[in-house]
Amino acid sequence: MAAHTPDTAVIVLARSMAVTSATAEANPTQRDRHLRSIAEHGRMAWQKACRNNVRAPVEAVFRRWKRVLGDGLRFRTEERRKAEIAIAIRMLNRMLDLGRPDSVRVA
Repeated sequence: MAAHTPDTAVIVLARSMAVTSATAEANPTQRDRHLRSIAEHGRMAWQKACRNNVRAPVEAVFRRWKRVLGDGLRFRTEERRKAEIAIAIRMLNRMLDLGRPDSVRVA
């Protein structure tokens, strides 16, 4: 993806025991810079700076989709694929509605 859109940064959440590379001081990679930021400011500040709070819910929806409905389409014709996608979306939205609380502002 980064090859197609050079302005895009690829961000992968580092494990808690991750260490920087041997060239981190002289020629740090993007991963090294992220690890340094986590060490200096903390993991939560790093996640906020990388907008992880925006990306994570989207990833969770796709993970749910793949787990429940599978990661590929089963039908071969375009009309049946459209119907399959429509059914899958309705199922996923229903699942999300069942788990999402209705919040009402009181004050």
